[in-house]
Amino acid sequence: MSPASLVRGCTIKAANSIISTLGFIVFLYLDFLEIIFCIIYRFLDKFFEGKACSCYCESREAQEGNAGVDAEGIEMSETLYRRQNVFRQTGLLGFARKWENCSVGAAEGKMVNNNKWSDCGCESCVSWMKDGSGQKLHVVMREPSRAANADSCSNLAENVIFLHGFLSSSSFWTETVFPNLSESGEQNYRLFAVDLLGFGRSPKPNNCFYTLRDHLEMIEKSVIHPFELKSFHVVAYSMGCIIALALAAKYSDCVKSITLVAPPYFPSSKEEASLVALQKLAGKKLWPPLLFGSSFMSWYEHLGRCVCLLICRNHKIWENILKLLTWRRDLHFIAVDLTRHTHHSAWHTMHNVVCGGAKFMDDYLETLMKSKVKFCVIQGDSDNVVPLECSHNFKSKVTDAQVSIVPNADHVSVVIGRDRDFTINLELIWTSIADPEFCLEDDNSSEI
Repeated sequence: MSPASLVRGCTIKAANSIISTLGFIVFLYLDFLEIIFCIIYRFLDKFFEGKACSCYCESREAQEGNAGVDAEGIEMSETLYRRQNVFRQTGLLGFARKWENCSVGAAEGKMVNNNKWSDCGCESCVSWMKDGSGQKLHVVMREPSRAANADSCSNLAENVIFLHGFLSSSSFWTETVFPNLSESGEQNYRLFAVDLLGFGRSPKPNNCFYTLRDHLEMIEKSVIHPFELKSFHVVAYSMGCIIALALAAKYSDCVKSITLVAPPYFPSSKEEASLVALQKLAGKKLWPPLLFGSSFMSWYEHLGRCVCLLICRNHKIWENILKLLTWRRDLHFIAVDLTRHTHHSAWHTMHNVVCGGAKFMDDYLETLMKSKVKFCVIQGDSDNVVPLECSHNFKSKVTDAQVSIVPNADHVSVVIGRDRDFTINLELIWTSIADPEFCLEDDNSSEI
C-alpha cells in the first residue's frame, strides 16, 4: 500500500471515529431531552385539554391499559415501544408519573376527536371537521374526455388510483402526471389522486392510530365503494407503496397493474421486520443530514412534537415568510404539503405503516404473485431516502417484475423534474397490460 493510500485510509478512519463519538454524545443528549419533554407535555396537555395525552415512553404492557391503546386489537408497530432510550429505565420518568397521579390525576378514557392545542387550527386544517364530508378522504378525480356522455365515458375508461408518499399529498400526482397525460391517456383513463388519512386536505383525527387498516378503510370508503371500482391500476410513491400493496392484496382480482416508485422493501423475519425498516430508513446517525432529520423525527416522539408545534402549527406564517424570501405568490407544492399534517398523524403513520407494514410485505407480494398481477418498480440510482437495495430486494422476491433504475435521479427527482418522461412510461405500462405483446421500454433507464 502506498503512503498516500495509507494516509487517506487513516484520515477516513479518524473522521468516522469522530463522527461516531459525536453521534453518541448528540443522541445521548437527545435521549435526555426526550424524557424531559415527555414530562413537560403531559402537564401542558393536562393544563390545556384537561387530560394528559398518552405516549410511548412506557412499556407495551403498561400502554395496553392506558388510553385504549391495543385494547381492541389495534395493530401497533413494535417500533413505537422498542425505541431505545438510555434514560427511559431511570427513576426520573417513574417519579414524574407518580407525582402527576397524586397531583392532577392520571389520564383516563380514549383519545377524543378534537383539534389539539399544539395542532394548527386554521380553516384549511380543520375544515374536514366542519364540512359535510365528515370522515372521507380528499380525492382529486380526473374524468376521461373521450366521450360527450360522462357516464358512458366513465364506464368505458380504465381506473387508476394514485397514492402519495410521506408528508405529501395528492398534489404530488396532480402537479406532475395529470398535466402531462397524452391525448390518448386523457381519453382512456379515469384518475383518482388521494390525500391519505392524516395528510393534505384529508381528515386528521386524534382518535385514530393510523394503522394500515385505517388507511385501507378510508380508501375503500372514499374511492373504491362510492365509485364502484371493479378494476383499477395502482401507482404509488415511497410510503404509499406499502399501502398500495395492502390495497392490491385485498383486491387482487381487481388490480390490473401496480407501479411502485421507490418502494421501501426489506425482506426479514416478521419478528424483526419493523425494527429493520426503522434502522434502514431512520437509523441513529448524524450523517448525512437527511438521515439525521429522519432519525430525529422517528425516534423522538416528544422532540418531534416540538418541531411540529413550531412549524406545522404556524405553517401560514412560514409560508408567508417563504413567499417574501422567494418573491413568489404561489409556493411549490412540496413546501406546502410538508406541513399539512399533525404530529399525531405523521408519528403514527411513520411507525404503524412504514415500519409496521414491513412485516406484511411478503404476504402481500405472495398473494399478488398468485394472482399474476403485473409489477413495475421505478427508482433513482441516487436515492438517498430509500436505499437502492430495496429495488434489488423486490426483484429477488418477484422475479418477473420490471424494475427500472433511472440514472442520476434521487428520491424526488425520479418523478419531479422528469414529469413528462415519467408519465409517458406510466402510460406504456398501462398499455402493455391491455396488449401483452406491446414492447415496454423506459427512457434511459436500466433494468435489473
